[in-house]
Amino acid sequence: MGIGIAQVSAQAGFITILYELNPAVLEKAQTTIDKILQSLVEKRKLSVSEKTTIRKRLIFTSELQSCKTDVIIEAIVEKEEIKIALFNQLAEINDSQCIFASNTSSLSINSIAAQVKNPERVIGMHFFNPAPLMKLVEVVNTNYTSEETTRIITGLAKRMGKVPVLCKDSPGFIVNRVARPFYIEALRLAEEGISDFSTIDTLVEATGFKMGPFKLMDLIGNDINYTVSCSVYEQLNRPERLKPSPLQKEKVEKGELGRKTGKGYYDYSPIP
Repeated sequence: MGIGIAQVSAQAGFITILYELNPAVLEKAQTTIDKILQSLVEKRKLSVSEKTTIRKRLIFTSELQSCKTDVIIEAIVEKEEIKIALFNQLAEINDSQCIFASNTSSLSINSIAAQVKNPERVIGMHFFNPAPLMKLVEVVNTNYTSEETTRIITGLAKRMGKVPVLCKDSPGFIVNRVARPFYIEALRLAEEGISDFSTIDTLVEATGFKMGPFKLMDLIGNDINYTVSCSVYEQLNRPERLKPSPLQKEKVEKGELGRKTGKGYYDYSPIP
């Protein structure tokens, strides 16, 4: 997600710093973006000069001190305490007006903001995967967010070619709240032996959905999808209808996370 957001930002004309502690992951991010931009050139969606210009806007670093900017979009692990710690570290080296936007899928932005310096500049900016292709961005206001912060982030999303939708902080925001039954009921059908993954996906796609629930969970990552389900379930006081799936939990425990690990509900191993 971080790679996709960085690409979108640079293509929109912004000098973009991509920060990652792990040098190997940082190098992979750089290689991935280079391949994506080259692919866009080959598809004639970008000229060679446009690719060069976009690439010059991207700065890759593992030095936190290099992250001095006007807007920071966080897309790290879905753990509240780690997000808060990062924002407060960044607050020490940035101006008090620097905006902190979290790409969290389900954690409480209110809770994060309450523990960050100058909470009026904290907001949710929830992109969808893959960020370069998906148009929707949920702009999540907290009890602290200033009107100016909301205005800037809404404008930023539009500059990036996205469609911003304003919402208040609540469990799962809008999309992930609505989507829980889509995933959980499909998982229950499979758990009860009523149908298999492929059949469920095929039937759902036949009604007009671009992707069935199991293909989509494999694309998102079962670890992320399961974490969101657990988060929404807990925040809404454990309603039975939103109880996370033991089948998905098992997939996560086995490391069968989907496309990124080569196996999820489907096998993505290279054909020999």
